[in-house]
Amino acid sequence: MIITHDIPWAACLSHQLFPAIKKGWKDTKMKPVHFFWGLGSSNLQEIAQVKEKGEEWWMVDVGYITDQITRYPTPSIDKYDTTYFRIIKGGIHMNSGKPGDGSRHTKLLQQGIDAEFKGWNTGECKHILLAPSSQTVTFFTNGISQEDFITQASEEIKIYTDRLVTMRNKPRPNNEWWNTDIKDELKDCHALVTNMSLSAVDAVLNKVPVVTHSNNVCYSLSGNVANIENRTMKPREDVTVWLRTVANNQFTLQEIEDGLAYDVLKEQYA
Repeated sequence: MIITHDIPWAACLSHQLFPAIKKGWKDTKMKPVHFFWGLGSSNLQEIAQVKEKGEEWWMVDVGYITDQITRYPTPSIDKYDTTYFRIIKGGIHMNSGKPGDGSRHTKLLQQGIDAEFKGWNTGECKHILLAPSSQTVTFFTNGISQEDFITQASEEIKIYTDRLVTMRNKPRPNNEWWNTDIKDELKDCHALVTNMSLSAVDAVLNKVPVVTHSNNVCYSLSGNVANIENRTMKPREDVTVWLRTVANNQFTLQEIEDGLAYDVLKEQYA
């Protein structure tokens, strides 16, 4: 029995994603399988209830390596063939899985999506970029406010390095990061520190080592704050495995509707 936790906002992209899931996901009939879009609305409370019952649940949200949706003022998918959405079992990020044969990663490259690992920047670097997740995700992951996370992370970083720490929040209309490109802040960046922000993916694809929460999609490539001055730079082979695994956990709307997402994810979580 597929249960979609609908968002009561007509413009929400879940109203396109959930019908595709219902069409492409093989119904388990007797077993309830829950799908959530992000952590908005009443999802936090409903996820807690589902977890307490021990029932299966999946998170649906924007993809990791993809053309981006338009977020404001009204969400929209502008490039259906190259816009991917992640579908993750029992969490908000992929942090395990199988790389498969690499064909889905190759497809991203053929589509012209920036999915290539370019190596690590081993030259002279200056600052450390702190990029927290949203208030909601920070509370869900860390159990504290975003403000407290920023304070704690900044203080911990400064124990281990005297490099300048700069901050980048999620770009939203009317804040100082709106209409800015994170690539500009990743130039000459020594490392990026975050809890669950997808800025970690941008960092890896732009040659910057990362320090993340253990549930972040980039955790298998992550170092720790205590080693931030030396940095952890995993070998290319590890990054290749990570890229291929990421590609196996994100899908276009058509791939979801056609049942390909179900087939691939069944193998991922076998």
